[in-house]
Amino acid sequence: MATNVQKNTNKEEIRGFAFQKVNYLLLITGLILLLLGFLLMIGGGSEDPDVFSEGLFSFGRLTLSPILILLGYVIEIVAIMYRPQEA
Repeated sequence: MATNVQKNTNKEEIRGFAFQKVNYLLLITGLILLLLGFLLMIGGGSEDPDVFSEGLFSFGRLTLSPILILLGYVIEIVAIMYRPQEA
């Protein structure tokens, strides 16, 4: 009985940070993708409101940007939920 209590207290003392280096790298990668996606969505307007700008419907704004944002959010969720294997 005494050995079980001793083993449990040792496990509690070993606990460290919730995130490891891999988690932080994934978080930074996800944030960069999110920032890039939102930056691609900016702009495309015209200086003159009476002139139509085709830049509004560019590939980067309509297709690439939402894909990058979605991928960034998925990576953020994975970074939070990922638990590295114990050595």
